[in-house]
Amino acid sequence: MAEIVLGAWTTHGPTLSTTPEEWLLRLPADKAKKDHPFRGSTYDFPALVELRKDEDLGAKATLAERTRRLALCREGIDRLADIFEEARVDVAVIFGNDQHEVFLDNLIPALTVFNGETIWNAPATPEQAAKSPPGIHASEWGHKPPQYTEYPGHPELANRIIRQAVGDGFDVARASKLLETPDNWHSGIGHAFGFIYRQIMRDKPVANVPLFANTFFPPNQPTARRCFEFGQSVGRAIRAWDSDARVAVFGSGGMSHFVIDEAFDAMVVDAIQAHDAETLCAIGEEYFQAGTSELKNWIAAAGCLFETDLSGDLIAYVPCYRSAAGTGTANGWLAWDKKTEA
Repeated sequence: MAEIVLGAWTTHGPTLSTTPEEWLLRLPADKAKKDHPFRGSTYDFPALVELRKDEDLGAKATLAERTRRLALCREGIDRLADIFEEARVDVAVIFGNDQHEVFLDNLIPALTVFNGETIWNAPATPEQAAKSPPGIHASEWGHKPPQYTEYPGHPELANRIIRQAVGDGFDVARASKLLETPDNWHSGIGHAFGFIYRQIMRDKPVANVPLFANTFFPPNQPTARRCFEFGQSVGRAIRAWDSDARVAVFGSGGMSHFVIDEAFDAMVVDAIQAHDAETLCAIGEEYFQAGTSELKNWIAAAGCLFETDLSGDLIAYVPCYRSAAGTGTANGWLAWDKKTEA
C-alpha cells in the first residue's frame, strides 16, 4: 500500500518572496482598511495601534527587524526543502486555497480535487500585473516560473480521493483543466501550490494532487471541523491505494495575517503537535477571517496526518510585522517524517 512518509505545513505568502523594503507596499492598504479582523472583532488601523500599543510592535517592524526576520524565514524554507528532498517522495497531496486565481465569482466550490494530467503555471502578462493587489506582483517569482511551465498531476490518486470523499459524504467538485483567464489578474495554478513547486520542491515537482478549499470567500467556506474531516477522508484514500508510492502531504497557507496573532498561531501549532483534533475543530469562524483563514489548510492536513506514525518538530515560527498596528504575516514551517533509530 502507499505510504505517507512526510507531512509538512508551510506558509506561502508574498512576505517570503519580497524584500523587507517591499513589505511596506501593503501598508497603504492596511491603513485604508476599516475592518481588520482580530480576535473575533474588527478594527480600523488607528484602533489597532491603540489596542496593541503595549506590545511595542513598531520596534518589531523596523527595517533592521524586517531584514533579520526575512533571513530567518529563508532558513525555514531551506530546511523544509532539504527535508522534502531527503524524503524521496514520489507523489504529493497539497491542501491549499484559492484567491480568485483559478475560481472566479461565477463558480467558487467549497472543496475541489484537481484530477488532471498536467498542471500549468505562467508569469502574469503586463495587463494582469497591472490588476494585481498592492505588493503582490513583486512576489511573483516565489510562486510562478519565469515562463509557461507544466507540472505532472496524478489522476489515479486524485480519482481515488474523489471516490473516497463522495463515499464519506463530501460532495466535492473536481477540475481536470486549468483554464486561461486573460481578463483576470492571475493565470495558472494558484500561489498556494506554486510556492511549494518553486520553493519547497525547488522547481522539481513530483506528481501531485492539488486540493482546493474556499477559505476566503463567504458564504460557502467549509468550517475547521469540515476541513479536518475532509483531511481524514483523504488519508483513508491514500492508505487504501494499492501502490508502493512514497507520499507527502502538505498544508499550505497561514499563519495569522493580515493582523498577526502570535498566541493564536501557537495554539494551532501546539494542537497539531499534540494530535488535539477537538481543539482544532472547535475554533470558531470568527478567527478564520482574511489571510488567517488559510490555516484551515493546515487543519485539513492534520486530519490526514493524525492517523500516521510520523513525528517531528516546528522548524521555525517568524512573525513578520510591517506596522505598529500588528499588520503583516506570521510565517512558519512544521515537518513530520519517519524517524530512524540511531
